[in-house]
Amino acid sequence: MAEMAVHGSAMEAAGRYDRTRALNAFKFSDTAFYWTTRVSAILVLVLLGGIIVSLIVGAWPAIMEFGSAFLTTQRWAPSADPPVLGALSPLYGTILTSVIAMTIAIPVGIGIAIFLTELCPLWARRPIGMAVELLAGIPSIIYGMWGFFVLGPFLANTVQPFFIDLFAGVPILGSIFGGPPSYLSLFNASLILAIMVLPFITAISRDVFATVPPVLKEAAYGVGCTTWEVVRHVVLPYTRVGVIGGVMLALGRALGETMAVTFIIGNSFRISPSIFAPGTTISAAIASEFAESDGLHQSSLMLLGLLLFVLTFVVLAAARLMLLRLEKKAGK
Repeated sequence: MAEMAVHGSAMEAAGRYDRTRALNAFKFSDTAFYWTTRVSAILVLVLLGGIIVSLIVGAWPAIMEFGSAFLTTQRWAPSADPPVLGALSPLYGTILTSVIAMTIAIPVGIGIAIFLTELCPLWARRPIGMAVELLAGIPSIIYGMWGFFVLGPFLANTVQPFFIDLFAGVPILGSIFGGPPSYLSLFNASLILAIMVLPFITAISRDVFATVPPVLKEAAYGVGCTTWEVVRHVVLPYTRVGVIGGVMLALGRALGETMAVTFIIGNSFRISPSIFAPGTTISAAIASEFAESDGLHQSSLMLLGLLLFVLTFVVLAAARLMLLRLEKKAGK
């Protein structure tokens, strides 16, 4: 009996030791996981802060030289004496091309997503979906070359003359769609951007549309709703937060796209009322001139990069606030 008692006590002590060692191991792994994720999050903030500081330091000479006039000056003449450098034309081109691109891409992208989830035959969903997603994998320089050699001449020879003749003499529209046709223009760059951001809008919209509970759509169909009414009153309201998030992601891509736009926009530092005229964007200006710049010219390009960073941050922050308001409203 004494031996059994001693043996039982030893087993109990060993059991307690094993549990303690297991708990310590779990505690160590949990602590390591906590600090790994914490350091990763802090590293992102450090990298972001480093980028901001680098841009400010590089742009500081231009800030001190031009001040607020940098935002309102259209002329870009780095070789003048003294240099005259202004961001108005690149800012105008960046905003205009992004707006036109999103105006084209949003209805087309959401329309494709609706077709794939609500109307497309099952056998065709995968091929069409893969084809759209493959557009996101094409390098931007390929889009630029295609736009320069194929799309630009096609638009200049067919599409642009049609709109120029259609709106000739019409107030405002006659200026917006004024000629002459050009292979390199703001509109051509906007169309390339629309094609490039289309996969982002389509893929995200299709994924969020697939999360709509089938019972909601079946109930709507059961009371006699058409497919359009189901999409308008059930699918879109249920998924609007995700759809807006996809649109904002695409807008961020459009604002910062470089190589494709550089190929086809014309790189002209002039503001024209016509969307068929050449222009430039912030990213295109930096890409085309940074390698040959120095001194105040390089600092001005750094300031353009800082402006693009601020513009993108403001747009994404505004989108985030809008999503929070939508979520709050939906919660009420």
